[in-house]
Amino acid sequence: MTPENLHHLQALMVSRTGFLLTPDRTHLAEHRLGPVARREGYSGVDPLMDAIRGQTTAGLAWSAMEAVLNPETWFRRDRTPFTTFAREVLPAIARVRAGGRVRVWSAGCSSGQEAYALAMSALESEANVEIEATDLSQRALEKARSGIYTQFEVQRGLSARQLLAWFEQSEDMWEARPRLRSAVRFSRSNLLDEAPGGGRFDVIFCRYVLGDMAPERRARALDVLEQALADDGCLFLGLDETAGERPDSFRPVPGRPGVFVKAPAALRRAA
Repeated sequence: MTPENLHHLQALMVSRTGFLLTPDRTHLAEHRLGPVARREGYSGVDPLMDAIRGQTTAGLAWSAMEAVLNPETWFRRDRTPFTTFAREVLPAIARVRAGGRVRVWSAGCSSGQEAYALAMSALESEANVEIEATDLSQRALEKARSGIYTQFEVQRGLSARQLLAWFEQSEDMWEARPRLRSAVRFSRSNLLDEAPGGGRFDVIFCRYVLGDMAPERRARALDVLEQALADDGCLFLGLDETAGERPDSFRPVPGRPGVFVKAPAALRRAA
């Protein structure tokens, strides 16, 4: 990729998605853009980027950006946060909500495994939970809505009991059962803009999303998360992630890596 095209791609990624495309990821970006170039009828990555630089519509640019974004996800990643959600957070919040209704947002859900894992916990506990799952990538959301995963994907985080309880095998693929698929609502949304509508969320999972963002864009995303989270709600980030750009917004929960609640300053702002 020419330096001019790389610079343009980096600027696009930061401004539209917050993603910081560092020099060490250049070859990975080119590898992921190759299939996009072929699909769109271009002879290579540079002709694709030349077209993006000259176009007046955003469709082709978004296709490129979606390809570069990190799609990595799996069921019950790190396991412990999902146990904390199911055994501690979900029942505690349900007890203080009218009708026991708990709103959950899976932000940056990619191909849906995290959202479905949360839905399994809710359905198994018979909790009254509404789950919204959002992502920037239309292709990832199409896969999430289908609920169809490979053998490798379902083996990442699901026990044999969970797999048989919530999925049906179709040849060499596994499809989420209708009850599980209907428990999650998937939609396209940019974390840098605003949260899904309909009021605040009691629990937000935004795991391994912020770490790839430029600091100033990460601060903006944390502002959106603060505004979207109920004053007594919980935010789940990756085990090694922090709310460093907004220390006055969130404070970590002792003994629960990656779990945050609103800081006193954020509560005063909301009053």
